[in-house]
Amino acid sequence: MNIANALRPNILKPEDLSPNWRWDRAIPAYGHTSVDFERRVDHDRLRKYRLGRARQALKNSQCGALLLFDVNNIRYVSGTKIGEWERDKLCRFALLAGDNEPIVWDFGSAAVHHKVYCDWLPEASWRAGMLGMRGTVPPSVGLMKFHAEEVMDLLRQAGVADMQVGVDLAETAMFFELQKVGMKVVDGQQIMLDAREIKNIDEIVLLNQAAAMVDGVYHMIHEELKPGVRENDIVALANKMLYEMGSDDVEAINAISGERCNPHPHNFTDRIIRPGDQAFFDILQSYQGYRTCYYRTFNVGRANDVQRDAYKKCREWLDNAIALIKPGVSTDTVAKVWPKAEEFGFPNELAAFGLQFGHGLGLALHERPIISRLVSLDNPMEIKTGMVFALETYCPAADGFSAARIEEEVVVTDRGCQVISLFPAEELPIANRY
Repeated sequence: MNIANALRPNILKPEDLSPNWRWDRAIPAYGHTSVDFERRVDHDRLRKYRLGRARQALKNSQCGALLLFDVNNIRYVSGTKIGEWERDKLCRFALLAGDNEPIVWDFGSAAVHHKVYCDWLPEASWRAGMLGMRGTVPPSVGLMKFHAEEVMDLLRQAGVADMQVGVDLAETAMFFELQKVGMKVVDGQQIMLDAREIKNIDEIVLLNQAAAMVDGVYHMIHEELKPGVRENDIVALANKMLYEMGSDDVEAINAISGERCNPHPHNFTDRIIRPGDQAFFDILQSYQGYRTCYYRTFNVGRANDVQRDAYKKCREWLDNAIALIKPGVSTDTVAKVWPKAEEFGFPNELAAFGLQFGHGLGLALHERPIISRLVSLDNPMEIKTGMVFALETYCPAADGFSAARIEEEVVVTDRGCQVISLFPAEELPIANRY
């Protein structure tokens, strides 16, 4: 046992680890401004909660430190982000070691900026760093070796150099350098996912606000979806509207119509929308880092019986899953109400993965829990109060090319769940009905 961890003063108390909200009330979607007459998102509370959760998860593990390269984990422990362009660069990293405050190595001048503007951590927490930008600066230059030695020295100072270090993801060459300096590297992503699976009220409000933005986008799509419009036109309009509403990242928008609906291609093209098309969309974007995954299906002008039947079945599968969501239920119970892969045209569960599916939402698009017949039947996990996740179902139509796809985002409360994706989807919406 790590005595330093056991005595750590910054570990949150058990009562601090649960969302502090009355679940008999609706989850608020306040807007984008701060005001003096309502307590809206409390960012100090949010940062304290997230760092406390990370510390608690570290304490519960066999590790003495976490070395983080995943931008979502860096934001979780430090409250910092330097632009969406960083997401795939592997250019920032952070260390949470023993009882010490997090240290963040930032891209160039960002470290100086954070010393000025991020006063929730001491100035010593911000350092300039440079690893290699996904190998464009070769390891032979020595930057990775330099930082590996620097981190190892900090582990010694924290008294945890002899313990395992949880690393989430890094360039292969960086893993080698960490091992060369004597670091006992283990999987740190599982520790961080443990921390991130339960959201506090500030995270839930931000997720709800992000969903409210998508509600508005779907109203716009309902008005704009008509013959002659292309899939990419809808994507462009949605991007514009989301950024105008305050989105900090439109990660992707799936726009799929007509004969492209089955099998599901997970992208968009310049296909022209035609009368009678079935079309579905997925809006993946974030507000203050908190993400949406939110499908809706429409028909253009009119719908036929097989399209209505596919939608009805898709909705039924989704509603059956939502009805089961409450604390204490295991994910295999939910997955079992969804059809087997062979029942809707796929050879096995691997080929059908992601079509009847649940996944956590937070700073990443895919967090815990994951709900799927592929993984949940043999490896179930418990659903807990404070989890936020999306449930999505898919049903191909009997015509061989149309299909329905619906997704709802839910917050697990102490009395069940609240759906926060509110654009109407109980029945098949007909855009610009003839």
